[in-house]
Order: sequence, then structure tokens, then C-alpha cells
Amino acid sequence: MKHLNYKNNGIDTIDEKILNTLSNNARISNVVLARLVGLSPPSVAERIKKLEDAGVIEGYTVKINPDALGLPIRAWLRIRPVPGQLQKVLKILQEQPEIIECDRVTGDDCFVARAQLQSVDHLEKLIDKVIPYSMTNTSIIQSSPVTRRLPPISSSK
Repeated sequence: MKHLNYKNNGIDTIDEKILNTLSNNARISNVVLARLVGLSPPSVAERIKKLEDAGVIEGYTVKINPDALGLPIRAWLRIRPVPGQLQKVLKILQEQPEIIECDRVTGDDCFVARAQLQSVDHLEKLIDKVIPYSMTNTSIIQSSPVTRRLPPISSSK
């Protein structure tokens, strides 16, 4: 299996620097990245390719400001489907573009979903779509003191 290479051998300090740098700026050129990590551009490109092939790097993305798109309300929805309605609730959640991520979890709730919305009224309409099939508990996000970031990366060398 490809993924075993990095799981068994770990990553070294250069791979760690590459991952941290790419997570801050995925558009950085290989020339600049090579200078930052102390390698040649072809060596950096080869390491990135190996990290991609091993499944360590799954893709590259762009960070969008939802406020600039008119979506200033962020909320977490904890959702507990009523018996026999789990698949129905899942389908509803998958069909809502306002749901920007959703996890199936253990505990009292089955799903924890994050929504990005235009208004509290918009949030209410979203909740109304799942409420016939589930119980919900919603929290509007006031601020995000810790934003999405990499998990700890420890180099083995």
C-alpha cells in the first residue's frame, strides 16, 4: 500500500517544512519553496510528488472569505435523526449547499454539520428542512479563535 511508506518511515524535517509551507500558501513556486527548505527545485518537486503519491497531500485548495460573498452567518448543527430516518436526513444534508461540511459522529447526535448562511432567517429555513426527520441543536458561531490548520506533524529524523 502506498500510504504505508510515510506511516512506517515518517516524514523528515524537510518534508515537514514543505507541508507547513504549502499549507500556508499552496501557490508558492517550487523555486521559492526550494530556497526556503534548502533544496533544488527538482528535489522539491520530487518530494512533493512522493507526498502526493503516498496520499499525504490529497489536494490543493483556495481559501474563500464567505463574508465577501454575502454569507456572514456561520453555524454548527447537531442533528439526531428520529428512528428510521438516518438515510433521509443524510440525503437532505448532502443536498443543501449551505452545509459546507458534515461529520457522522458517535454520541447522542449522529451528525455535526457546519453551515454558512446569509441570515438567521436562512438558518431557520435550513433547520426546517431537517426538523421533520430529526431533532437538532444549533449554535451560531461568534468567532473562530482557532481556524483550520494542519494537525501536528512530527518528523522522525
